[in-house]
Amino acid sequence: MSSVIGSGIFLTPGRIADLLPHPGLIFAAWTVGALISLVGALVNAELGAMFPRAGGDYVYLRAAFHPGAGFLIGWLTFFVIYAGTIATLAAGFASSLAGFLGYGSSGVMGIAIAVTVAVSALNYAGVRWGAAANNITGYFKVVALVAFAAIGPFFGNGSVENLTPVIEGIGNAAPLLAFGLALSPILFSFLGWNASVFVASEIREPGRNVPRSLFLGLAICTGIYLIVNAVYLYAIPLADFRGVDNAGEAAAGALFGPISGKLVSAFVLASILGTLNATILVGPRIAYAMALDGLFFSGVERTHVSYNTPHVAIVVQGVVSLALLAIFEGFPDSLFVNILNYTTIAIVLATIADTLALYALRRREPDLARPYRAWGYPWLPALYIGVNVAIALALFWGAPRECSAVLAMAALGWPFYRYFARYAPARAA
Repeated sequence: MSSVIGSGIFLTPGRIADLLPHPGLIFAAWTVGALISLVGALVNAELGAMFPRAGGDYVYLRAAFHPGAGFLIGWLTFFVIYAGTIATLAAGFASSLAGFLGYGSSGVMGIAIAVTVAVSALNYAGVRWGAAANNITGYFKVVALVAFAAIGPFFGNGSVENLTPVIEGIGNAAPLLAFGLALSPILFSFLGWNASVFVASEIREPGRNVPRSLFLGLAICTGIYLIVNAVYLYAIPLADFRGVDNAGEAAAGALFGPISGKLVSAFVLASILGTLNATILVGPRIAYAMALDGLFFSGVERTHVSYNTPHVAIVVQGVVSLALLAIFEGFPDSLFVNILNYTTIAIVLATIADTLALYALRRREPDLARPYRAWGYPWLPALYIGVNVAIALALFWGAPRECSAVLAMAALGWPFYRYFARYAPARAA
């Protein structure tokens, strides 16, 4: 939950409303995003319980297909999904803080760099510090969002009429392409639902607790997202809501006045900071697992003598995230939206690969112990692949630069794999 609830529920609803100017479509898109994530959770529950090791996607594709397939998905997960998510969260935090302090856009890059370095240093200094911060911010976010959703409709200045129509005119409100593009920020907002599989080796009774963590965490996050979106639309007419940068601040201001808007803005900053910490906590385990197999840069498998953290992997991840901030600042649109699209297309490609790995392992390793078996197999995973392919096509059409950058990063990984594979036995030994 700490990995999921961060910037998305605050910074993306205005963009989603701009793409889907109809209350019914907005709720439908968030519901579809939750269902897509749920099917992904079914797939990852089986895979994570089968392979309770650090590394997640990298481990699954390596076992299902070939070490090269595992390497490429691990490469994309580390360099694009996690480093991209860190950069996206840092950009969102910086944009919100700059607006909160009245800096405008001039200080965004400096703040984004500073917060990335600071939170990376926190996790460098110890797992306990990072985990403690993760737990505190996680509880705080859930309680605060539930309180906001409960208090707003009863004591705020909103209107139920803003939530209508729910069904009427839904078919003509937006083209199908817009619905697909709207799923990009929504899937980003659900990103982190599979965080537990990347640290499965550190979870007690992973065969039972990995699936439980996936399903329970996703269910709570989905309920919170749908209720909070309803409060947003209750607070602000859809015409005024379209394109809003910070939905939480805008809705609180409309419900309770400008002072409440500033308080919620401060909460948004704390929420983003918590998710940034959770992401930086999980991401290095991917590179660490690959380096243990000799399939990553030498030294990344090391743990700090005093702190017992994968400190080299944390530093590499931080440097890559800072590089992405610098690269995407020059792209059209806002820094946040640019990196968000870059990250989301990689998420979609990785989830397709995960699901294909499930099919391959069912066929190649039928006798392998499976503490949990994915419900709805083989039909639900097949539907999941089809939906993700459609989303990928929509993203390639609507954000070709960012998607091309992901393909270029994947292509760059192959020569590195060939180099690492040549020396992998000796290095792993």
